[in-house]
Amino acid sequence: MIYNARELKLNMDGRVFDYITFGKGQRPLVMIQWLNTRGLKGSAVPLAYMYREFARDYTVYLFDRRPDVPAGFTVRDMASDIAGAMDALAIADADVFGVSQGGMTAQYLAIDRPDLVRKLVLAVTLSRNNETVQSAIHHWITLTEEGRFKALAYDMAARMYSDAYLKRYKLFMPLLAVWNKPKDAKRFVRLAEACLTCDTFNELDRIQCPVLVIGGKQDKIVGGDASVELAQQLGCQMHMYEELGHAAYEEAKDFNKRVREFLLGE
Repeated sequence: MIYNARELKLNMDGRVFDYITFGKGQRPLVMIQWLNTRGLKGSAVPLAYMYREFARDYTVYLFDRRPDVPAGFTVRDMASDIAGAMDALAIADADVFGVSQGGMTAQYLAIDRPDLVRKLVLAVTLSRNNETVQSAIHHWITLTEEGRFKALAYDMAARMYSDAYLKRYKLFMPLLAVWNKPKDAKRFVRLAEACLTCDTFNELDRIQCPVLVIGGKQDKIVGGDASVELAQQLGCQMHMYEELGHAAYEEAKDFNKRVREFLLGE
């Protein structure tokens, strides 16, 4: 299997969670993904290839959201689920890398379970709501509830990627619309609503581990200023991609290398 990528299941309190592992390193790296329309199932190899930068030094873990997302589910609840999964697999003192909604979740994980987090990377995320994220999330929820899935996929792409990237891959947009159709519309709406529950700003002083914040100045989902605010409140290292937006983690060729060097550095 490419990069030792595997799709596994974990039973916790009667709930079965999908999760992925890849890599062969001794260090544990927990990656927490962005808001996803379809979940992790079937994506082990593509994700292992996308994040192959980490495969030599780490065993990487990605945990899916719970299958039965209740109304009122929060990103703090997601952090609790991940902490439970890490406890079940005896993962502690891990490096944690959270992207977008995953970055919101990662903040709560570091706040509530500092024993689980050695170093933390927070990418294209925020510590509290702003007009940019509220506009994006409410629009996606409306499109989903109306069954306008093609419009949802196109709007998500338009807010995520740079104009140059969209132009380069415009022929693939119809395929993206098919692939990004939510597998479970109700679940996607509840996970989207959870993005609006992040409010760590006044708790960030409880994060004691080293942190790197990475953002895109042109971010149309959480806003570039949100990354700056987060880093300033944490008093931590920051890198901003001036010409990129929310998908800097895909578009910037040095992104994963930058994350890896921070995590493995002294």
